[in-house]
Amino acid sequence: MDHEHRPNATELSRETGRVEAFSDGVFAIALTLLILDIKVPRAFSIAVPHELTAALLKEWPSFFGYILSFVFILIGWINHHRLFTHILRVNGTFLLLNGFLLLTFTFQPFPTSLLAEYIGHPGERVAGIIYASVSLLIAIGYQLLWRYAAYNHRLLKRNVNKDMIKQISREFNRSFPIFVLAFILSFISVPASLGLLSLLMLFFAVTGFTAAETGVE
Repeated sequence: MDHEHRPNATELSRETGRVEAFSDGVFAIALTLLILDIKVPRAFSIAVPHELTAALLKEWPSFFGYILSFVFILIGWINHHRLFTHILRVNGTFLLLNGFLLLTFTFQPFPTSLLAEYIGHPGERVAGIIYASVSLLIAIGYQLLWRYAAYNHRLLKRNVNKDMIKQISREFNRSFPIFVLAFILSFISVPASLGLLSLLMLFFAVTGFTAAETGVE
């Protein structure tokens, strides 16, 4: 009588590693696409040296958008890695949820480019709303991914205890309303919305690096 094969720890680790490696590649592509929005001033349009300086200064929205979203995606990758230090195995639903999260990150260069183009001009509010909307979708993606994996210890490693689960869940619970507030603020004040998102990045940078140092293996 044949017995159903149950994957051992090595096989589970290999499968989870493949998902994380694929995700890392997607994050890398998203980061690379951001730089495409920064344009080099054409030489034929520059008559004297100071005009190049002026042309570069005019590109400040693109530089601002690039730095903002680069840090956003970088911290997103750090926290994605952090979650995977707690994941033992994956299944079809988890793969779909992870795919949704990656979709939101790969879309990030578009609102970044839009914001860089329209900040300080008519249409700034619409661009800010779209940027805040994508940021909120990213937050939703993380919530879905973590809640599904952690529910009844569904996909987590055995040595991930209840206190660890509560700590991560608490961080998500604290930050999610702020993403919602940043989205609401984007209808009123784009600078205020971006400022709030910047504070959130700082929060996740601190909690992400701390967890990376004390993560579960």
